Amino acid sequence: MGFLWFAIISVMLTGYVILDGFDIGAGALHLCLGRTDAERRKILRSIGPVWDGNEVWLLATGGVLYFVFPQLYASSFSGFYLPLMIVLWLLMLRAIGIEFRMHINDGIWASFFDGIFSIGSLLLAVFYGAALGNVVRGLPLGADHYFFLPLWTNWTVGAHPGVLDWYTVLSGVVALVALSVHGANYIVVKTDGDLNERARKMSLTLTPVLFLLTLVSLAATISIHPGIVANYNALKIGYAIPVLVFASLVAVFVFQKGRHEVAAFVSGALYLAFMLVGAVYSLYPVILPAIDPQYSLTISNSITASYALQVGLRWWIVGIVIALAYFVFLYRMFRGKIALEGDGGYGD
Repeated sequence: MGFLWFAIISVMLTGYVILDGFDIGAGALHLCLGRTDAERRKILRSIGPVWDGNEVWLLATGGVLYFVFPQLYASSFSGFYLPLMIVLWLLMLRAIGIEFRMHINDGIWASFFDGIFSIGSLLLAVFYGAALGNVVRGLPLGADHYFFLPLWTNWTVGAHPGVLDWYTVLSGVVALVALSVHGANYIVVKTDGDLNERARKMSLTLTPVLFLLTLVSLAATISIHPGIVANYNALKIGYAIPVLVFASLVAVFVFQKGRHEVAAFVSGALYLAFMLVGAVYSLYPVILPAIDPQYSLTISNSITASYALQVGLRWWIVGIVIALAYFVFLYRMFRGKIALEGDGGYGD
């Protein structure tokens, strides 16, 4: 049951990163790609019906995490309280930027909320990447499994780290570029004309940058945490994961160059999925690594009672079937290129 729930949470988190990732990436590129008000409304319309539904996966993952691994949930909030509050505010600012823009018919306010949406999306991508970097790097967990992290200390990786150091900032930059590529690929799929061409060129420009950043990030991870390759050495099939990571990036570039829009978008989604699979594979069975390994949280010392897990699995199956049916219906209704028809809202 422990492995099963670990896999379920990993899949749900990956689903969130892929789904909300493209609208966060679209937001980060909103001001860069949208040269006119009409183009910016096109970008908003491309994510308009789905962005809030995509964020539900974050809430669902948090709820399952709280139910299955309560110690992990409590420990994470003990040390990440400030970053989590920052993420919460950034999520709210993105929502404000999207929703308020369509209710105020004024050019100055439209530009203001465009900026709120874009900056909030950009910072959110960076903080998500930094959060993953903190987990991979290790945390100063004590014997009681709680810890405290300041926002930064001396920017080095050591016994007394901050939320932000050179490694976690690198992770944040990788996340920002990765989600920007994902967002650009999505805009290519959903738009046409000059905006489509501009987004395609952005994807072609950023994909090689992401390839190099991924290489640097991989080398940096091994240098600060050599033990992270233990699972790969124990089961050699795991070395296929980094190969698939880089192959998916090559596929993004090749498909985008050949104007195979959907294939390029799917390849970008696979890159995000393989990156997360690689992180999970390297950490298993640890779910919250400590700088001192004896205090790490694992599946076995964090999981809730067996009976609760069995009952919860039944209800989770019911809930996930309903959620998946809704998302299939939503994305089928919203398939194809978008177009502006008037001057209100997302361009309706």
